[in-house]
Amino acid sequence: MIGADPPSLDCHQEQTFACIQLMAPLYSLLLQIDPYNYPKVTGDLATDWKISPDGKTYTFKIRQGVKFHDGSPLTAADIKASYDKIVFPPDGTRSIRKSHYTAVASIEAPDATTVVFKLKFPSASLLDNLASPWNVIYPKKHLDKDPNYFMKNVVGSGPFKFKNYTRGATFEGERNGDYFVKDRPYLNGYKFFISTETSVRAAAIRSGRAYIEFRDLPQAEVDAMKKQLGDKVAVQETPMVGQFGIAMQNTHKPFNDIRVRKALTLGIDRYTASRVLLPLSGLRDVGALMRPGTEWALPQAELEKFPGFGRDAEKNRAEARKLLAEAGYPNGFKTVLTNRNVRLPYQDWAVYVIQEWRKIGVEAENRPVETAAWYTALRDTGNFEVGVQATVEYADDPDQFLNRYTTGASSNYGRFSDPVLDDLFARQARSIDPAERKKLVHEMQRRVLDQAYYAPGLWWTRRVVHLSKVKNYVAPPSHYTNQKLQDVWLDE
Repeated sequence: MIGADPPSLDCHQEQTFACIQLMAPLYSLLLQIDPYNYPKVTGDLATDWKISPDGKTYTFKIRQGVKFHDGSPLTAADIKASYDKIVFPPDGTRSIRKSHYTAVASIEAPDATTVVFKLKFPSASLLDNLASPWNVIYPKKHLDKDPNYFMKNVVGSGPFKFKNYTRGATFEGERNGDYFVKDRPYLNGYKFFISTETSVRAAAIRSGRAYIEFRDLPQAEVDAMKKQLGDKVAVQETPMVGQFGIAMQNTHKPFNDIRVRKALTLGIDRYTASRVLLPLSGLRDVGALMRPGTEWALPQAELEKFPGFGRDAEKNRAEARKLLAEAGYPNGFKTVLTNRNVRLPYQDWAVYVIQEWRKIGVEAENRPVETAAWYTALRDTGNFEVGVQATVEYADDPDQFLNRYTTGASSNYGRFSDPVLDDLFARQARSIDPAERKKLVHEMQRRVLDQAYYAPGLWWTRRVVHLSKVKNYVAPPSHYTNQKLQDVWLDE
């Protein structure tokens, strides 16, 4: 089961589970996050690689004999063309991860089995960034004709081939008999049923119509399945590399006023939210811009000094009302919260935030829209006031999480521009001293929180529910990784 349709089929241009879970089994990658050893980086099309002593040249040897699903050979030229599209996108093509590759000066394919990345400066995260599950490899011949070809078409080299897609209903792939990994995949195919309704997805697993939900289900649904099915169902729970918060359109009134932004973040009692929302939606951990418990997270004692993170909710609300009055809104104001029409956890989070804001005089209308429309409003046009923002990545790396706070980044939904943040991001990205990088990452988080450009909410947990006959699927901390399904088999 899956909770939404993708805005498009182009993994380079999208950033939702609704795209990657459908598409990942159809494609290959240069590098990948090891399915069984998160966050270790391992090869996929790359058989090995070397890094020059100065850290500015990465040379990859490419697996030979790989074929795309149309029978054409996959060579280094296809990998170069795919990464050129991501790193140096042509006009009229969106690359939402371009800012992850500021270190890259050029990409070369000197022969059919070699790809070379040349850097402007050493990068602390290049291998992690190259292992993005979104960086699927497309045939060069199609990119040359139309860089946007894969928004509606599929030609991959992964363990499965595209079979059928009926929007709002089903998506299917079938076994690729020419896959380059011997005896893989085990399955003859896979089929996703699409429904935004949590109860429908849960019922499908209880009835055996579906075998797995890769994202999450509420604790009540999980408990009901375990009670009904016993050892016929399995649950894998892991911390999630993802947070849900509130984006504010910083270029629109009243959100261009820092006092209003601070009031909105002060008005959310995150600690009560953690207790209330965990069983409903899996939202649990209070944190800043990097996942709590990692080396990059701000210490809790320091975090509590920033707006909205102090533990005295009434004191926070009093300060929020004071700031709103100073900004010219003594009686609060009305706004529209643009949201995604996916219940878990978007709707539960929105309902909680709206109730909290009422306590400071702000009346927000929850406006859920289909996934493509939600991305259009927040990411593409900026035509929104406040919106539920999902900050979900495939690894706990600062380049992944912090690029969205830089000027012009496609995931900078708030449209703010701060040269201080731009400088901090650039410096941490090129710092190969772990202690120095950690210092810069913490400083960048402090700046975002102090200016209230964005209101962080809660970090997610992931509960993957599947029938016990689904074997050899290991749930990592991200629902973007380990989705190729090549090693999954059924005990039946």
